[in-house]
Amino acid sequence: MEWTGARYADQPTVEVETWVDAPPERVWPAVVDVEAMPGQSPEVRRVEWLEGGAPAVGARFRGHSAHDALGEWSTVSHVVECEEPRVFAWAVEDPENPTATWRFTLEPADGGTRLRQWMRMGPARSGLSLAIDRMPDKEQKIVFVRLREFEANMTGTVEAIKKRVEGA
Repeated sequence: MEWTGARYADQPTVEVETWVDAPPERVWPAVVDVEAMPGQSPEVRRVEWLEGGAPAVGARFRGHSAHDALGEWSTVSHVVECEEPRVFAWAVEDPENPTATWRFTLEPADGGTRLRQWMRMGPARSGLSLAIDRMPDKEQKIVFVRLREFEANMTGTVEAIKKRVEGA
């Protein structure tokens, strides 16, 4: 990831991808298995569907996360896109004004699937906003470092999904 000088209000994004040796229909179940996220991301500790939820627009799940510098937190995410086997996306906290939006896309490619994970910060304030409040002169660096962390974690996530699907 290159330095962009982005500020939180810019709603910066990051995207990673991998190729999976399986059709989207086989990759999809691993993508929407939010309860498996703790095994795929170093920050996510536990995830559970709320109200007996399942992958569908309007469904909700609670995620519990931890980070050395940011502490521990829980959020409720709302599924905002769910088009099997192509797109699965969720907005964190308020679907109309999320603290972040996350999306997986699956695209047939070269006899398998191009799996992408994308995220956008904001527009609503998040835990990162508290760090920025404490050091406003370092906002661009804080945002850049966090985007690099997301990029590394997301790369691990898509690779874990690849390994899970190809090893099945």
